Amino acid sequence: MPSPKPSLSDEHTRGEAFRLLKRIIAENGREHVRAYALAVAAMVLVAGTTAFLAWIMRDVIDEIFVAGNPAMLISLPVAVFLTFLIRGAATYVQGVVLSRIGNDIVARYQRRLFSHLTELSVDFFGENRSAQLAARISQNVTGVRDTLNLTVTSIARDLLTLLFLIGVMIWLDPVLSAIALLAGPPIGIMIARLARKLRKATRQSVDLNARVLGAMQETAQGIQVVKAFTMEAPLRERTEKLILAAEERANRIAIVTERSGPVTETIAGLAIAGVIAWSGYRAIEYGHSPGAMFGFITALLLAYDPARRLARLQVQLERALVNARMIYEILDLMPRQADAPGAPALAVPRGEIVFEGVTFAYHPGDPVLRNVSFTAPAGCTTALVGASGGGKSTIIALIERFHDLPQGRILIDGQDISTVSKASLRSQIAYVPQAPTLFEGTIRENIRYGRPAATDAEVEEAARQAQAQEFILAQPLGYETPVGEGGATLSGGQRQRLSIARALLRNAPILLLDEATSALDNRSETLVQAALETAMKDRTVIVVAHRLSTIVNADQILVVDRGAIAERGTHDELVGRPDGLYAGLHGLQRTRAENAPALEETR
Repeated sequence: MPSPKPSLSDEHTRGEAFRLLKRIIAENGREHVRAYALAVAAMVLVAGTTAFLAWIMRDVIDEIFVAGNPAMLISLPVAVFLTFLIRGAATYVQGVVLSRIGNDIVARYQRRLFSHLTELSVDFFGENRSAQLAARISQNVTGVRDTLNLTVTSIARDLLTLLFLIGVMIWLDPVLSAIALLAGPPIGIMIARLARKLRKATRQSVDLNARVLGAMQETAQGIQVVKAFTMEAPLRERTEKLILAAEERANRIAIVTERSGPVTETIAGLAIAGVIAWSGYRAIEYGHSPGAMFGFITALLLAYDPARRLARLQVQLERALVNARMIYEILDLMPRQADAPGAPALAVPRGEIVFEGVTFAYHPGDPVLRNVSFTAPAGCTTALVGASGGGKSTIIALIERFHDLPQGRILIDGQDISTVSKASLRSQIAYVPQAPTLFEGTIRENIRYGRPAATDAEVEEAARQAQAQEFILAQPLGYETPVGEGGATLSGGQRQRLSIARALLRNAPILLLDEATSALDNRSETLVQAALETAMKDRTVIVVAHRLSTIVNADQILVVDRGAIAERGTHDELVGRPDGLYAGLHGLQRTRAENAPALEETR
């Protein structure tokens, strides 16, 4: 019965796989051409010595056991020993060289991925869960290495070994060779069908495993919340479902992958049994040389392993290509906020910031900002206040150009920030986020991220200005104390003061504060507020404030309500409008402050 014709989708998929393989070779082959040449030379030696062992078996049987030639008792064993010696050395060289190439490829792609991820826009990380992204990358990054190594070893070692052994078999007995080679076509057809089934299952398995690892990472990062809200049981139940799904998909892959084993063994067994029966019949009936028969069977048995690996190559290569393809899906993503060709650097002689008719939405049809226009004068402090969700933090993000505008413009000293390079824009801005973020390393390293070229004295001066010196020196190793994962060894207020120190060290003309004192207690807030007032001098400052007491002296206060500027003025001007939003917020906070001592006494 004729096999079904491949569908257009199958042909497209094979073409895509070929293009991906070509790309992988083009990106990595030239870099490692000498190392691959050495590995291929070693594989050729392995293939040649394997074929030689089969070929020499004829002389071993005929000259020693049949003819009884004593002269061969030394030369043939020595030849076999030297063959194994060369084969062992070549196998060692091949293994070491391929491992070093593979490790270098993994390291190169890890560097490429990290560099590319840092170039992608904030939107990408908002749309992709970071834990799953990290887990997916850790699984997929070996796909390129495996693809290359499988290709090289299959061609240079397995294919050459098989061809050399087939050559020995044909040299010894062409008829028996034809019988043995009949097993090839049915095995090839079966493997092609299995590879098509495996492709989809492998991708699903990678996604599921990434979700499992992502769930575990998120649980570890939020373990205090998990325990505080007794979330262990529901999280275990949710993760258990993911694990079961991943296990089921892995079992499916194992079934599909190993399905070739019984069929391959059966067909190969029939071929080998037929060869033994036919060669034995000819030896008994016609007196054919037992050495030639033994050499042929040796070559056939030695050819079985490389033939089996080649038969499984498409299945293994398909799995490696799925992982490689998922890596390239990330590498091929273009940053949404790419710099325009030849974008100039931003020059900030004064630091004036102007919003002109800015409208912005994270999701189509749901604008966060609506036709926002205002000017933040150079060297002055502009405060943004209002209810949560009104768009204050979005204004800060847009100044940093974390998102591009569909409508309106943002100007700094008359320059549209969408036309200048992002690096030059952000180098002129110091930023303190609402949630302090620390990175793996020491306290000194985390502050120095504000300006990597800063001296130790400048780092310590920034810490003093941020009122962080006292608790830093109380740490076991002072400035060299590791902060732990995300600053886990420090309190929220301590992390925020280090974040402020990092911004102060940057010494930029524009300072953005997104509720920078929200995580501080009253004492720390008082100290840091004094430091911030010093740091704000001669800088353009935009501050998002929750506590109105911290912005009483701001040069300009903008009340942001439902994506629009509802009120603007100084503190005294806005308080003087009894029906205004700012006056209402101020009155509410003042009432709370007046009642705080009574509440404390009651406690």
